[in-house]
Amino acid sequence: MTYEFIDYKKKGHLVYVTIERPERLNALHPPANQEMYEAFTNFKNDDDAWIAIITGTGERAFSAGNDLRYTAENWHERESPIIRAPLGGITSDFNCPKPIIAAVNGYALGGGLELAMACDIIVIADHAEIGLPEPRVGLIAGAGGVHRLPRHIPLKRAMGMLLTAKRISATEAYELGLVNEVVPLDKLMATAERWASEILEAAPLSVRASKQMAYEGLGWPLDIAFDRKYSEEAKFIVSNDRKEGPLAFSEKRNPNWTAS
Repeated sequence: MTYEFIDYKKKGHLVYVTIERPERLNALHPPANQEMYEAFTNFKNDDDAWIAIITGTGERAFSAGNDLRYTAENWHERESPIIRAPLGGITSDFNCPKPIIAAVNGYALGGGLELAMACDIIVIADHAEIGLPEPRVGLIAGAGGVHRLPRHIPLKRAMGMLLTAKRISATEAYELGLVNEVVPLDKLMATAERWASEILEAAPLSVRASKQMAYEGLGWPLDIAFDRKYSEEAKFIVSNDRKEGPLAFSEKRNPNWTAS
């Protein structure tokens, strides 16, 4: 598939999705959202794709969020029948058990931060700033920001960010536990790839079951979370990889994961 606003590459089991709208600080508009939704759907459905890394073009911005200029210039589209994909393709109504890593190369504001928070691991460049500035332009962080941020960091700190719409530094984001690692920009992609390579050392179906069970279990009391049935766990239980892991350990060799 040919994309206009993003780049999609696959190397081995790793997929790279790059937002390519540097003239708008990689802000997202409906056509870009639709492309990203199609790209992540392709990633989800590709049995040979195990992990994705999402980043932005350039050194200034991961994504400045919703393209407000486009919104102002195309307000009539609210009444049109165009497809409304989730912002960034994954912020709502997108369930994927495969790990997704955000490599935040600059500003992650509004929908850009919502996109990053929809990922499982966030690696951020040390010069980056993040925030949910929507109230300052008469909007709300409705693509998951108002719900995800209080689940990711302490409530009062989240409310402080939401109500003042202020930005915070990469260092503060790390101290709050919102991101996994802060690195210089020139080491950002290598760091994201290191996280991916470490995940690839684990059994893919075990990883997917772990992700699904962790997220879905958050919404239930512990005893109910224990007893619930999870679709990815069911796949893992009957997998060849579940046999391969103990066998490789006993034979003192690296396992050969097949995701089957």
